[in-house]
Amino acid sequence: MKILVAVKRVLDYNVKARVKSDGSGVDLANQKLSMNPFDEIACEEAVRLKEAGVATEVIAVSCGPAGCQETLRSAMAIGADRGVLVETDGALEPLAVAKLVKHVAEKEGVQLAIFGKQAIDDDAGQAGQMFAGLMGWGQATFASKIKVEGGTALVTREIDGGLENLKLKLPVVVTTDLRLNEPRFITLPNIMKAKKKPLEVLKAADLGLDLAPRTTTLRVDEPAARKAGIKVADVAELVKRLKEEAKVL
Repeated sequence: MKILVAVKRVLDYNVKARVKSDGSGVDLANQKLSMNPFDEIACEEAVRLKEAGVATEVIAVSCGPAGCQETLRSAMAIGADRGVLVETDGALEPLAVAKLVKHVAEKEGVQLAIFGKQAIDDDAGQAGQMFAGLMGWGQATFASKIKVEGGTALVTREIDGGLENLKLKLPVVVTTDLRLNEPRFITLPNIMKAKKKPLEVLKAADLGLDLAPRTTTLRVDEPAARKAGIKVADVAELVKRLKEEAKVL
């Protein structure tokens, strides 16, 4: 069985996002970019399934500019066997990503696709679900546990009321939650091995897909500045300020 893992290159979560001076978007120039944290979890889970003998191959797929090759190398350093980059410099919305990944999934004949539940740049949380819809596959979102037995996947997913257990027939799409696993530390030897693993580059423009954005960003602004907080000496002063200044009591 082949497992496909979708990975996205985003602004590193340790870096403070800055808005461009013209308000057209987030400034990514000269910033550290890395794999989306939820996609790291997805990649780790796919590798664990392979190590458990469930899968024969893990294929990492990314869509975007040439720089995404670095993200794919990181996925291969975690343990993915090879990478596929669908290269394009245009803006990609979740539906466009789903279409591109669908092309790769059909070409490779995968039976399990694992996505991070959302990307930390747009927080859309839509690509995995849209991919499942295009493929006509069952889906289990926000997974905190995955077990594959024969032709079925047993998935525990996190919902507002607690946990939900699903049993799905393969092929299936799973999106990962934070509690699914903790990605392994990438060692230098594995980084060197990843450089030798195959990485295929496809041109999105050659696939004949409609990737035009459905939305337009009008303007991006920094969050409004918040006033500094104050410290109070005791509960009595807190109650007094809430009554007299905040007027919430």
